[in-house]
Amino acid sequence: MAQQYEQLNLAERAEKGGRSARILRKDGIIPANYYYKGEENINLSVVKLELLKSLRSGHRIFEVTLKGSTQYVMLKEIQYHPVTDDIIHIDLMRIRRDEKINISVPLVLEGTATGVKEGGVVMQNLTSIEINCLPADVPEQIVIDISDLEILTSLKVEDLDVSEKLEILTSGDLTVVSCQPPKEEVEEEPEEEEIELEEGEEPEEGAEKSEPEEEKSEES
Repeated sequence: MAQQYEQLNLAERAEKGGRSARILRKDGIIPANYYYKGEENINLSVVKLELLKSLRSGHRIFEVTLKGSTQYVMLKEIQYHPVTDDIIHIDLMRIRRDEKINISVPLVLEGTATGVKEGGVVMQNLTSIEINCLPADVPEQIVIDISDLEILTSLKVEDLDVSEKLEILTSGDLTVVSCQPPKEEVEEEPEEEEIELEEGEEPEEGAEKSEPEEEKSEES
């Protein structure tokens, strides 16, 4: 397992609170919390650039060294700034190699759907699913071949072909991807223009004459 996951360098931090966290972030350091059931939480920090590099790799489980021992942690939660969208905090949960974990895994579409060749449009409804498995069996992603997807057909969670080592926790009735028919363009009919005749002008031959309104005269 140690060879499957990249290392993430963490440092313990003594100070807690919003002020100390802001100072860390200004220095390019992201505050982190480490926790495991039955153990005391540990306040940590990680270099922002290193964290971003690890996130781009698509990994969610990392090898770390804490208090002189090698451990494995799962990136459980990432908090973002509501305005700048920068990472401001992460939560790391310790995992054991012999204990199954629940984790969200991204779904990636592969191939060109048959329906697209006929003018259809592929719609992906789910971009990830929740699974349960041992840490060593966690896939970076689940690839779905949509080559045979025709117009007005879909693939549900229950249709996914995954390893027997994975237990899918997401409801099997949910639609993952579908191929919808192209939208028909409705041509607007031009509005009929009323031809206004000048006073005293006769309508063209074949045109209907409008009945003149009767003028009412008041009796004096």
